[in-house]
Amino acid sequence: MANKIEQDHQRFRQIVKGRIRRDLRRFLSRGELIGREGRKIVSIPVHDIDIPNFRYGDNSGGVGMGEGEEGESVGQGQSGDNAGGEGEGKHLFEVDVTLDELADILAEELQLPRIKPKGAHRITTIRDKYSGIRQTGPESLRHFKRSYREALKRQLMLGQYDPEDPVIIPVRSDLRYRSWKEVKSPQSNAVIVYMMDVSGSMGGEQKELVRLEAFWIDTWLRRNYEGIESRYIVHDVAAKEVDKETFFSIREDGGTRISSAFRVCQDLIEEQYDPNAWNIYLFHFSDGDNSSEADNRTCVKLLNEHLMPVCNMFGYCQVASAYGSGNFINVLHEAFPDGRPTGGAAHDDGPILLTSRVNGRDDIMDSLRAFFTPGL
Repeated sequence: MANKIEQDHQRFRQIVKGRIRRDLRRFLSRGELIGREGRKIVSIPVHDIDIPNFRYGDNSGGVGMGEGEEGESVGQGQSGDNAGGEGEGKHLFEVDVTLDELADILAEELQLPRIKPKGAHRITTIRDKYSGIRQTGPESLRHFKRSYREALKRQLMLGQYDPEDPVIIPVRSDLRYRSWKEVKSPQSNAVIVYMMDVSGSMGGEQKELVRLEAFWIDTWLRRNYEGIESRYIVHDVAAKEVDKETFFSIREDGGTRISSAFRVCQDLIEEQYDPNAWNIYLFHFSDGDNSSEADNRTCVKLLNEHLMPVCNMFGYCQVASAYGSGNFINVLHEAFPDGRPTGGAAHDDGPILLTSRVNGRDDIMDSLRAFFTPGL
């Protein structure tokens, strides 16, 4: 019976994954997957899967069967004129899915290769790994299900189990505890630095597009690295580092100087993230409207000499603005036609600078494909 239940559960999980994969573009564009984001699990709404439920027969007597005609209102007042709808509603319920499962669904749908961390440097961490079950241990590690199962087996063998009164009472010999051992685990470290233009031309809709894309960037990279940090930089004509909540809510009314964000990012990496020990991912979001051609040249210089040589990837996402999009994405294409520093000082043979355009929510999936198909 237990094996049958497990098979049914696995089949249900496969059905759920299939529905998510089928509707992935819709989930990406509407943000349904991050509506209730937790630490490692998100609750997502899934349509059109019937869950077993009780169906009751006709109760022909009892409470509520007094005088009155069918359809009359209860108590004082007249019945309304608005009739209820006759159409069948959509079945909707929430399913808990781990972020690793979401990342795997994304990878399967977009056919993404697994990322290979650069360099040979790895940090070794020591952690406890639960490796089995034993009969002694601290109460904090008691395994409830295994203890219950041992008690049930004992009562069945002794003929003490009563199906009419299924009370299971474990005794000391039934108790089971998790056992553990210390293991050394190599850990690949990565840092993601998000940079965003928060000038007046970047409105609420643009920030929502950035929030959705950043969620999926985080989800995919965390699937490939055991240790990861995220840092956030905002800028108009000046840049500063902020926390995650501020990053997605702040709005300024000034102009735009993109180089200010690149300088803060450069200082952050030089002070805290040694490229020999960290895999570095940089993402910049903007509507492409920079302050001047002179600042465009400064940005190219900073990218070429300081940022691209030390990072795994520099991703630039140009988000469409209601005020019109600028030319910065074309500046990058002209300066780095093959997506590599012009000096050749880089650790890989493929492109490092990758770009995408997001004109609306339906473009998020294509943007993620552009960033992660190279497998950097």
